[in-house]
Amino acid sequence: MKKNLQKALNYLKAITAETVSNAGSGHTGTALGASSILFALFKDHYKFDVSDTDFLNRDRFVLSAGHASALYYTLLSMFGFDVSLQDLKNFRKYNAPTTGHPEFGSIGAVETTTGPLGQGVANAVGMAIAESFLEERFNAIGFPIINNYTYCFAGDGDLMEGVAQEACSIAGAYNLKKFIILYDSNDVTIDGHTNLASRENVAKKFKAMGFKVLFVKNGNSYSACTRAIAKAKKADKPCIIIFKTTIGIGTKQEGTSAMHAHPLSEEELKEFKEKLGVKESFFIPSDVRDLCMQSTIAGKLAHEKWNQDFAVYGTTHPDLYKKLVSFFDNKKIDFEKMFPNDKFENLSMRDINSLILNELSEKLPQIIGGTADVASSTKAYLKDGGDFVAGNKRGKNLHFGVREHAMGAICNGIALYEDFLPFDSTFLSFSNYMIPALRLRAMMNLPVLDIFTHDSVLVGEDGPTHQPIEQIGQLRSIRGLNVFRPCDSNELLAAYKFYLTERKPVSLVLAKQKIQPTGLSSFKNAGMGGYVLKSVSGKAKVVIYSTGSEIPLAVNVAKELDKLKIETSVVSMPCVSLFEEQSESYKSKVLQKDADLHVALEASNDAIWFKYLNEKDLKIEVNKYMFSANGELIYQKAGFTVKQIVKAILKKLKK
Repeated sequence: MKKNLQKALNYLKAITAETVSNAGSGHTGTALGASSILFALFKDHYKFDVSDTDFLNRDRFVLSAGHASALYYTLLSMFGFDVSLQDLKNFRKYNAPTTGHPEFGSIGAVETTTGPLGQGVANAVGMAIAESFLEERFNAIGFPIINNYTYCFAGDGDLMEGVAQEACSIAGAYNLKKFIILYDSNDVTIDGHTNLASRENVAKKFKAMGFKVLFVKNGNSYSACTRAIAKAKKADKPCIIIFKTTIGIGTKQEGTSAMHAHPLSEEELKEFKEKLGVKESFFIPSDVRDLCMQSTIAGKLAHEKWNQDFAVYGTTHPDLYKKLVSFFDNKKIDFEKMFPNDKFENLSMRDINSLILNELSEKLPQIIGGTADVASSTKAYLKDGGDFVAGNKRGKNLHFGVREHAMGAICNGIALYEDFLPFDSTFLSFSNYMIPALRLRAMMNLPVLDIFTHDSVLVGEDGPTHQPIEQIGQLRSIRGLNVFRPCDSNELLAAYKFYLTERKPVSLVLAKQKIQPTGLSSFKNAGMGGYVLKSVSGKAKVVIYSTGSEIPLAVNVAKELDKLKIETSVVSMPCVSLFEEQSESYKSKVLQKDADLHVALEASNDAIWFKYLNEKDLKIEVNKYMFSANGELIYQKAGFTVKQIVKAILKKLKK
């Protein structure tokens, strides 16, 4: 048996190295150094079913150190997942499932897109939160229906990233017992030894955060690795296993930074394979395949056993069974009947959103989320949801603390676990912290809802640090992120309908203050992303494009121009990306390109409006950082008054 294990490890290393060399690029070092860790995980601990990679109670494995993808793909191939040897030969090639870094959706087993270091760690924390939430709500004595582990493979670089540290602090605070970090501590990064930039005691740091810490002196020993993982699974708290490994083990440059992203040359590869006793190219011997298939078969049998237990659970605990099954239902919501307009009179946008979110949460148990310690300000709190804490994991309100980086990435992990509808929330000006997570969320098309409040310089006295200007443009620039800046409850409800119907990432940009109602908005039309809010009887001379807080201002400007016999139309654009998906004829009708002047009116500096303007048109924006003062005064100083805008428009028309 020991001989077969060593042979399997040797072939794993040989194929992994050859995969990188054949591609001409990749990361041989970590892939070789971590081979014993991940082989031990796959062979002895990781619960999976290759025939059903969406099995609810499967273990989740996240390769946060995504540059070790060649090792991951080779393991998937050896253990019978849908990764062929030809796929390994096509590593990093166009249209191959074996992408340079793991990508969600490319291969069934890949749980999340990784590569930007630290993000995978936070994703894994989100998955562990989702597991513990379901476990506490639906498990019964003798029926541990939800009891999977979340394994996260991380390297030195991962744990240097702030997002990982934030997420691990949260994991410790929540005591996520089934979260295990497999830390490949090889003390090497691209630029050299880790002590160039990091000399902290990782073990003490994680112990202080509430983790059980295990240390494996020889992380390149299969037997030592598997014993440590077994011990970690018995821990009564989250666990990190620190494996001391040698990067690029078995190569001439092992233990050095030169091996980080070094594909072995033909000669180096030949010598390396000879040391391993491997002569073939991209070949898995039958005895090695048989050894791996033992674990694959065991995983299949475990799934079948779970199906049997689940059926018995359905008869012995019918109420819990019904609730668990219905938890994942995609219920239809009649927004117009559920939310009559008079329900939201005299409320700010953040308060309106709070009412909508709370009512939807009562109907949709999948809604779970929280804020970066600003629930009292953003009003994104589920009043009857309870708090998710170490002693009560039934709660639907997550407390992320002042950790926006981790909040966004953790919510991605919750969405990835299984059909959850997570939300996160902070001030719009702090969305900058979340850009990496938002970008990955858009790539994976995850149904996560951002609730960003305090949407403009009208925030006022908190000053320029809290007054968003460029943030709306940053969010809109992320391809696949649907940014809604609604002017009232109709447009906000349209955003929620889109979110719950399409199950795509949505960022709500909401005003802190009350917005003067225009009485002109349309729930139905807002669902098109952009529509004519105020029309004219014939051809418009002036068309104003606007969003959110500036809509009442645009309408008042139009009324003043109408008095001067200048027919003015107002177009509301709550979601520019959604508007762009409409037909050309519809967009043409809304944009009214035959008007004499087009005006973009928004308290941002987003250049997207130039898409709809020509050189003769007018863009009224906030293009500099303002100051600490009353919001209305700042608005005025920025040129956002009826008088100032009418004057600017008349000046343009005279030219």
